[in-house]
Amino acid sequence: MTEITWEEPYCGEGNNCFRIGTDDEGNGFIAVLGKEDRYLTDSREALQQMIRDIKAGAADHLL
Repeated sequence: MTEITWEEPYCGEGNNCFRIGTDDEGNGFIAVLGKEDRYLTDSREALQQMIRDIKAGAADHLL
């Protein structure tokens, strides 16, 4: 299994917190704080999911 190094969470007042991480090979990952075991990788699907989350208001503090 890939060992991911997570950065400090990005949080907004009253919003979900997201974490961004990388592995030893330089791949990128994003997850909701507390659900790091259900991460997305730096793929088209990850970008689509992030856009859906932003539209739903879950990540508006990242804009």
